[in-house]
Amino acid sequence: MGFWAALHEVYGKTRVQRCWVHKTANVLNAMPKSVQPKAKAHLKDIWMAETKTGADAAFDFFVKVYGVEYAKSCSE
Repeated sequence: MGFWAALHEVYGKTRVQRCWVHKTANVLNAMPKSVQPKAKAHLKDIWMAETKTGADAAFDFFVKVYGVEYAKSCSE
């Protein structure tokens, strides 16, 4: 975690973007294996969206579908 602290210290205004591979893995790990293939496809819809509006809609859909039963997968 020292890297992130140093990054903010040296480049204070730099925005951080998480790796989608690791973010996807973390989200899927909070779900049963039987749900993961479909959820993975829905996650892909978020990061492959052509516009921010499309990504927001795909995110909202993901939370609507999985948020109640798999709340841990939808929390940051």
